[in-house]
Amino acid sequence: MHICILKYCLCWKSSKTQKICWFFNNAKVAVLGASGGIGQPLSLLLKNSPLVGELSLFDIAHTPGVAADLSHIETRAHVTGYMGPDQLNAALKGCDVVVIPAGVPRKPGMTRDDLFNTNATIVATLADAVARNCPEAMICIIANPVNSTIPITSEVMKKYGVYNPNRVFGVTTLDIVRANAFVAELKGLDPARVNVPVIGGHAGKTIIPLISQATPKVEFPADQLSALTARIQDAGTEVVKAKAGAGSATLSMAYAGARFTFSVLDAMNGKEGVVECAYVRSEETECKYFSTPLLLGKHGIEKNLGLGKLSAFEENLVADAIGELKGSIKKGEDFVANMK
Repeated sequence: MHICILKYCLCWKSSKTQKICWFFNNAKVAVLGASGGIGQPLSLLLKNSPLVGELSLFDIAHTPGVAADLSHIETRAHVTGYMGPDQLNAALKGCDVVVIPAGVPRKPGMTRDDLFNTNATIVATLADAVARNCPEAMICIIANPVNSTIPITSEVMKKYGVYNPNRVFGVTTLDIVRANAFVAELKGLDPARVNVPVIGGHAGKTIIPLISQATPKVEFPADQLSALTARIQDAGTEVVKAKAGAGSATLSMAYAGARFTFSVLDAMNGKEGVVECAYVRSEETECKYFSTPLLLGKHGIEKNLGLGKLSAFEENLVADAIGELKGSIKKGEDFVANMK
């Protein structure tokens, strides 16, 4: 990451003295799938951030137009558009963070598993390019099914000998965003002040909101807790049905993807105490990959904060999710093992 002198902040030496620092991050961030329903609003949010110095946009079509449009916005990030397989390598050169929303969206009647064959190939191809061009970048995977695309990314990186489990993230932030919004709605709270950890995976019953660990502390009767959990788990389908075939969750996913990317950039810049949930290589359960709260640092995951104390209801949710998660992980690993 390049450090340049520009942005003003106060850095306290002690309680009595202070020094003035001028700095900003000049991070180069790539969005792979930048012309899509998630990619465009995600790129807009990244363009608006002072943390981003260069924004590299890639897709198979329309990227020059998206880049030209964003480049007219009066923020400092320099935007470049790349289109087609021949330009993928150039799009990734020197990137500090790579965000991958590429892939086909879910349609009515489709499960995340239905997306597997198409999106698995897309993610494997993009991971291959990342491994060759910016192997030390933080990789943030949005492309579904995340429960399988993270193992795919990891196995591809292993083939090149550049796999670092602390730098490969499955972005599950939308589950946290939804949980925060739904809890705030039910309790009449400011959603910006609600934080509900969500662990497990990023599909159906593998999404496990830890309402017992929410801040501020909240309680629900058993029937309401069960209904709230089911709504969080099935919120993606709620959007797919509401859009009636016109798409899936794009705007909320773009917001969540940007939130996670900003947290990664903040941590890379030395900000302390940055915690986000993400689906990563893990030893917290019997699954190879599992989402839990993570303390982020300059080099990715600084510490896995684990599951914490679970209620009996939440323990049952974890037990129910393990089998499906294991199957999704194996499916991703087998896909890479069988690649020609």
